[in-house]
Amino acid sequence: MERRGFLGGVAAVAASPVLAVLSGPADTGQAAALRLSTTAYRRLDGSTPSRDLADAVRGHIQLIQRLSTNGGGRTRLAAVGSEAASLAGWLAWDMGDHGSARSWYGQAIKAARAAGDPLLTAYQTGSLAQFEAHAGNAAQALSLARQARRFLGPERPAVADAWLASVEALAHAADGDQRRADRALTHSRAIAATLGREEAPPWPWVFVFDESKVTATRVTCGARLGLPEWVLTGDTEALATGHAKQRALLVLDIAAGHLAAGRIEAAFALASKAVDTGLEYRSGRIVERARTVRRSFTSQSPPGVVREFDERLHSVYL
Repeated sequence: MERRGFLGGVAAVAASPVLAVLSGPADTGQAAALRLSTTAYRRLDGSTPSRDLADAVRGHIQLIQRLSTNGGGRTRLAAVGSEAASLAGWLAWDMGDHGSARSWYGQAIKAARAAGDPLLTAYQTGSLAQFEAHAGNAAQALSLARQARRFLGPERPAVADAWLASVEALAHAADGDQRRADRALTHSRAIAATLGREEAPPWPWVFVFDESKVTATRVTCGARLGLPEWVLTGDTEALATGHAKQRALLVLDIAAGHLAAGRIEAAFALASKAVDTGLEYRSGRIVERARTVRRSFTSQSPPGVVREFDERLHSVYL
Protein backbone atom coordinates (compact mmCIF):
# COMPACT_ATOMS: atom_id res chain seq x y z
CA MET A 1 0.00 0.00 0.00
CA GLU A 2 1.34 3.49 -0.85
CA ARG A 3 2.30 5.66 2.11
CA ARG A 4 -0.23 8.35 1.16
CA GLY A 5 -3.07 5.84 1.11
CA PHE A 6 -1.93 4.20 4.32
CA LEU A 7 -1.74 7.53 6.15
CA GLY A 8 -5.17 8.43 4.82
CA GLY A 9 -6.53 5.34 6.54
CA VAL A 10 -4.66 6.14 9.74
CA ALA A 11 -6.05 9.67 9.61
CA ALA A 12 -9.58 8.33 9.48
CA VAL A 13 -8.92 6.35 12.66
CA ALA A 14 -7.27 9.35 14.34
CA ALA A 15 -10.29 11.48 13.51
CA SER A 16 -12.74 9.30 15.40
CA PRO A 17 -12.11 10.75 18.91
CA VAL A 18 -12.59 14.33 17.70
CA LEU A 19 -15.87 13.90 15.86
CA ALA A 20 -17.83 15.10 18.86
CA VAL A 21 -15.66 18.13 19.63
CA LEU A 22 -15.02 19.73 16.27
CA SER A 23 -16.01 23.38 16.44
CA GLY A 24 -15.72 24.48 12.82
CA PRO A 25 -18.44 26.12 10.75
CA ALA A 26 -21.70 24.25 10.26
CA ASP A 27 -20.57 22.43 7.12
CA THR A 28 -22.24 19.50 5.48
CA GLY A 29 -21.14 17.15 2.72
CA GLN A 30 -17.75 17.54 1.09
CA ALA A 31 -16.51 20.49 3.13
CA ALA A 32 -17.24 18.75 6.43
CA ALA A 33 -15.54 15.52 5.34
CA LEU A 34 -12.48 17.37 4.07
CA ARG A 35 -12.21 19.47 7.21
CA LEU A 36 -12.36 16.29 9.29
CA SER A 37 -9.45 14.85 7.30
CA THR A 38 -7.39 18.00 7.86
CA THR A 39 -8.06 17.76 11.60
CA ALA A 40 -6.98 14.13 11.61
CA TYR A 41 -3.71 14.90 9.83
CA ARG A 42 -3.05 17.69 12.31
CA ARG A 43 -3.54 15.26 15.19
CA LEU A 44 -1.04 12.88 13.61
CA ASP A 45 1.58 15.66 13.52
CA GLY A 46 2.27 15.17 17.23
CA SER A 47 3.35 11.55 16.79
CA THR A 48 4.49 11.32 13.16
CA PRO A 49 7.49 12.80 11.32
CA SER A 50 6.38 15.71 9.16
CA ARG A 51 8.23 14.17 6.22
CA ASP A 52 5.90 11.18 6.42
CA LEU A 53 2.78 13.36 6.53
CA ALA A 54 3.73 15.93 3.89
CA ASP A 55 2.89 13.85 0.81
CA ALA A 56 -0.49 12.83 2.20
CA VAL A 57 -1.36 16.43 3.08
CA ARG A 58 -0.33 17.66 -0.38
CA GLY A 59 -2.57 15.02 -1.93
CA HIS A 60 -5.37 16.17 0.37
CA ILE A 61 -4.88 19.76 -0.81
CA GLN A 62 -4.95 18.67 -4.46
CA LEU A 63 -8.28 16.95 -3.84
CA ILE A 64 -9.69 20.12 -2.26
CA GLN A 65 -8.49 22.15 -5.25
CA ARG A 66 -10.09 19.76 -7.75
CA LEU A 67 -13.40 19.79 -5.91
CA SER A 68 -13.28 23.60 -5.69
CA THR A 69 -12.86 23.79 -9.46
CA ASN A 70 -15.43 21.19 -10.42
CA GLY A 71 -18.19 21.62 -7.85
CA GLY A 72 -20.21 24.13 -5.91
CA GLY A 73 -19.71 25.46 -2.41
CA ARG A 74 -16.49 27.22 -3.37
CA THR A 75 -16.59 29.55 -0.39
CA ARG A 76 -16.75 26.69 2.11
CA LEU A 77 -14.09 24.76 0.21
CA ALA A 78 -11.83 27.83 0.19
CA ALA A 79 -11.97 27.86 3.99
CA VAL A 80 -11.16 24.15 4.10
CA GLY A 81 -8.30 24.70 1.66
CA SER A 82 -6.97 27.48 3.87
CA GLU A 83 -6.79 25.16 6.87
CA ALA A 84 -5.06 22.44 4.85
CA ALA A 85 -2.52 24.89 3.38
CA SER A 86 -1.74 26.18 6.86
CA LEU A 87 -1.05 22.60 7.98
CA ALA A 88 1.25 22.12 4.99
CA GLY A 89 3.08 25.29 6.04
CA TRP A 90 3.48 23.96 9.58
CA LEU A 91 4.90 20.67 8.27
CA ALA A 92 7.32 22.47 5.93
CA TRP A 93 8.48 24.61 8.85
CA ASP A 94 9.15 21.51 10.93
CA MET A 95 11.14 20.04 8.05
CA GLY A 96 13.27 23.20 7.95
CA ASP A 97 11.96 24.26 4.53
CA HIS A 98 11.31 27.93 5.18
CA GLY A 99 10.62 28.84 1.56
CA SER A 100 7.83 26.28 1.24
CA ALA A 101 6.47 27.22 4.67
CA ARG A 102 6.09 30.87 3.63
CA SER A 103 4.48 29.85 0.36
CA TRP A 104 1.93 27.59 2.07
CA TYR A 105 1.09 30.17 4.74
CA GLY A 106 0.63 32.75 1.98
CA GLN A 107 -1.77 30.40 0.20
CA ALA A 108 -3.63 29.85 3.46
CA ILE A 109 -4.15 33.60 3.86
CA LYS A 110 -5.33 34.03 0.26
CA ALA A 111 -7.79 31.15 0.57
CA ALA A 112 -9.14 32.51 3.86
CA ARG A 113 -9.74 35.89 2.23
CA ALA A 114 -11.44 34.19 -0.72
CA ALA A 115 -13.69 32.46 1.81
CA GLY A 116 -14.66 35.87 3.20
CA ASP A 117 -13.89 34.74 6.75
CA PRO A 118 -12.16 37.45 8.84
CA LEU A 119 -11.54 35.11 11.79
CA LEU A 120 -9.80 32.55 9.60
CA THR A 121 -7.87 35.27 7.76
CA ALA A 122 -6.66 36.68 11.07
CA TYR A 123 -5.63 33.24 12.29
CA GLN A 124 -3.63 32.45 9.15
CA THR A 125 -2.02 35.90 9.12
CA GLY A 126 -1.09 35.45 12.78
CA SER A 127 0.34 32.02 11.98
CA LEU A 128 2.65 33.55 9.38
CA ALA A 129 3.57 36.27 11.90
CA GLN A 130 4.51 33.56 14.39
CA PHE A 131 6.67 31.85 11.79
CA GLU A 132 8.47 35.10 10.92
CA ALA A 133 9.03 35.90 14.60
CA HIS A 134 10.70 32.53 15.16
CA ALA A 135 12.73 33.10 11.98
CA GLY A 136 14.05 36.36 13.46
CA ASN A 137 12.19 38.69 11.10
CA ALA A 138 10.84 41.03 13.76
CA ALA A 139 9.56 43.88 11.60
CA GLN A 140 7.65 41.56 9.27
CA ALA A 141 6.21 39.60 12.19
CA LEU A 142 4.93 42.74 13.90
CA SER A 143 3.44 44.04 10.66
CA LEU A 144 1.61 40.75 10.11
CA ALA A 145 0.36 40.72 13.71
CA ARG A 146 -1.08 44.22 13.20
CA GLN A 147 -2.79 43.03 10.03
CA ALA A 148 -4.28 40.09 11.92
CA ARG A 149 -5.68 42.45 14.55
CA ARG A 150 -7.24 44.62 11.84
CA PHE A 151 -8.96 41.58 10.34
CA LEU A 152 -10.40 40.77 13.77
CA GLY A 153 -11.66 44.26 14.52
CA PRO A 154 -12.41 45.67 17.99
CA GLU A 155 -14.66 42.77 19.05
CA ARG A 156 -11.90 40.20 18.76
CA PRO A 157 -12.18 36.92 20.72
CA ALA A 158 -10.14 36.89 23.92
CA VAL A 159 -8.13 33.86 22.82
CA ALA A 160 -7.12 35.66 19.63
CA ASP A 161 -5.96 38.69 21.60
CA ALA A 162 -3.93 36.55 24.01
CA TRP A 163 -2.36 34.49 21.24
CA LEU A 164 -1.46 37.50 19.08
CA ALA A 165 0.09 39.21 22.10
CA SER A 166 2.33 36.17 22.55
CA VAL A 167 3.30 36.36 18.88
CA GLU A 168 4.12 40.05 19.32
CA ALA A 169 6.27 39.17 22.34
CA LEU A 170 8.27 36.74 20.19
CA ALA A 171 8.73 39.43 17.55
CA HIS A 172 9.95 41.98 20.10
CA ALA A 173 12.35 39.39 21.51
CA ALA A 174 13.68 38.75 18.00
CA ASP A 175 14.26 42.51 17.79
CA GLY A 176 16.12 42.51 21.12
CA ASP A 177 13.46 44.65 22.83
CA GLN A 178 13.05 43.23 26.33
CA ARG A 179 10.69 45.95 27.56
CA ARG A 180 8.14 45.52 24.77
CA ALA A 181 8.42 41.74 24.92
CA ASP A 182 7.67 41.82 28.64
CA ARG A 183 4.72 44.15 28.12
CA ALA A 184 3.23 41.87 25.45
CA LEU A 185 3.72 38.80 27.66
CA THR A 186 2.03 40.55 30.58
CA HIS A 187 -0.94 41.41 28.36
CA SER A 188 -1.13 37.85 27.02
CA ARG A 189 -0.98 36.31 30.49
CA ALA A 190 -3.68 38.62 31.87
CA ILE A 191 -6.10 37.53 29.15
CA ALA A 192 -5.08 33.86 29.27
CA ALA A 193 -5.88 33.81 33.00
CA THR A 194 -9.53 34.55 32.18
CA LEU A 195 -10.01 32.05 29.35
CA GLY A 196 -10.84 29.10 31.58
CA ARG A 197 -13.99 30.89 32.70
CA GLU A 198 -15.22 31.49 29.17
CA GLU A 199 -16.78 29.24 26.59
CA ALA A 200 -14.62 27.15 24.27
CA PRO A 201 -12.59 29.34 21.89
CA PRO A 202 -14.19 30.06 18.52
CA TRP A 203 -13.03 28.22 15.43
CA PRO A 204 -10.31 28.22 14.16
CA TRP A 205 -8.79 28.69 17.63
CA VAL A 206 -9.49 25.10 18.59
CA PHE A 207 -6.36 24.83 20.76
CA VAL A 208 -6.22 25.66 24.44
CA PHE A 209 -4.29 28.86 25.13
CA ASP A 210 -3.63 29.12 28.85
CA GLU A 211 -1.03 30.55 31.20
CA SER A 212 1.32 27.62 30.62
CA LYS A 213 1.45 28.58 26.93
CA VAL A 214 2.41 32.11 27.94
CA THR A 215 5.11 30.68 30.21
CA ALA A 216 6.47 28.64 27.29
CA THR A 217 6.53 31.78 25.14
CA ARG A 218 8.38 33.64 27.90
CA VAL A 219 11.00 30.87 27.97
CA THR A 220 11.49 31.22 24.22
CA CYS A 221 11.68 35.02 24.48
CA GLY A 222 14.21 34.71 27.29
CA ALA A 223 16.35 32.41 25.16
CA ARG A 224 16.32 34.92 22.29
CA LEU A 225 17.12 37.83 24.62
CA GLY A 226 19.83 35.98 26.56
CA LEU A 227 17.91 36.28 29.84
CA PRO A 228 18.46 33.10 31.88
CA GLU A 229 16.13 34.36 34.62
CA TRP A 230 13.22 34.30 32.16
CA VAL A 231 14.14 30.84 30.97
CA LEU A 232 15.02 29.01 34.15
CA THR A 233 12.11 30.23 36.27
CA GLY A 234 9.50 28.80 33.90
CA ASP A 235 11.16 25.71 32.49
CA THR A 236 9.17 23.09 34.42
CA GLU A 237 5.75 24.61 33.67
CA ALA A 238 6.66 25.20 30.03
CA LEU A 239 7.69 21.59 29.48
CA ALA A 240 4.23 20.42 30.53
CA THR A 241 2.82 21.77 27.25
CA GLY A 242 2.78 20.42 23.73
CA HIS A 243 3.88 17.18 22.12
CA ALA A 244 7.38 15.71 21.83
CA LYS A 245 8.57 17.93 18.96
CA GLN A 246 7.34 21.10 20.66
CA ARG A 247 8.94 20.07 23.94
CA ALA A 248 12.26 19.46 22.18
CA LEU A 249 12.24 23.05 20.91
CA LEU A 250 11.53 24.27 24.44
CA VAL A 251 14.37 22.10 25.77
CA LEU A 252 16.69 23.89 23.33
CA ASP A 253 15.44 27.24 24.61
CA ILE A 254 16.14 26.05 28.16
CA ALA A 255 19.58 24.92 27.01
CA ALA A 256 20.17 28.44 25.67
CA GLY A 257 19.19 29.81 29.09
CA HIS A 258 21.70 27.56 30.83
CA LEU A 259 24.34 28.62 28.33
CA ALA A 260 23.61 32.30 29.00
CA ALA A 261 24.04 31.55 32.71
CA GLY A 262 27.41 29.91 32.07
CA ARG A 263 26.23 26.35 32.72
CA ILE A 264 27.88 24.74 29.72
CA GLU A 265 27.61 21.10 30.77
CA ALA A 266 23.89 21.38 31.55
CA ALA A 267 23.23 23.32 28.35
CA PHE A 268 24.74 20.77 26.01
CA ALA A 269 23.38 17.79 27.92
CA LEU A 270 19.88 19.22 27.36
CA ALA A 271 20.64 20.12 23.75
CA SER A 272 21.79 16.56 23.07
CA LYS A 273 18.48 15.19 24.35
CA ALA A 274 16.60 17.57 22.07
CA VAL A 275 18.68 16.42 19.11
CA ASP A 276 17.65 12.84 19.93
CA THR A 277 14.02 13.89 19.46
CA GLY A 278 14.88 15.83 16.31
CA LEU A 279 16.49 12.77 14.77
CA GLU A 280 13.67 10.48 15.86
CA TYR A 281 11.13 12.69 14.07
CA ARG A 282 13.57 13.83 11.34
CA SER A 283 12.78 17.44 12.23
CA GLY A 284 14.96 19.94 10.42
CA ARG A 285 13.57 22.71 12.62
CA ILE A 286 14.78 21.05 15.82
CA VAL A 287 18.20 20.22 14.41
CA GLU A 288 18.70 23.74 13.04
CA ARG A 289 17.68 25.24 16.38
CA ALA A 290 20.30 22.98 18.01
CA ARG A 291 22.89 24.36 15.60
CA THR A 292 21.84 27.89 16.58
CA VAL A 293 22.43 27.07 20.24
CA ARG A 294 25.85 25.69 19.35
CA ARG A 295 26.79 28.82 17.37
CA SER A 296 26.06 30.96 20.41
CA PHE A 297 28.97 29.34 22.27
CA THR A 298 32.54 30.13 21.26
CA SER A 299 35.73 28.84 22.83
CA GLN A 300 39.29 28.19 21.71
CA SER A 301 39.24 24.93 23.68
CA PRO A 302 35.65 23.66 24.00
CA PRO A 303 35.02 21.09 26.74
CA GLY A 304 34.33 17.45 25.95
CA VAL A 305 30.55 17.76 26.09
CA VAL A 306 30.69 20.42 23.36
CA ARG A 307 33.07 18.38 21.20
CA GLU A 308 30.75 15.39 21.49
CA PHE A 309 27.82 17.60 20.52
CA ASP A 310 29.75 18.83 17.46
CA GLU A 311 30.53 15.27 16.38
CA ARG A 312 26.87 14.39 16.69
CA LEU A 313 25.72 17.28 14.51
CA HIS A 314 28.41 16.73 11.89
CA SER A 315 26.78 13.45 10.87
CA VAL A 316 23.23 14.84 10.65
CA TYR A 317 21.78 15.50 7.20
CA LEU A 318 18.16 16.65 7.25
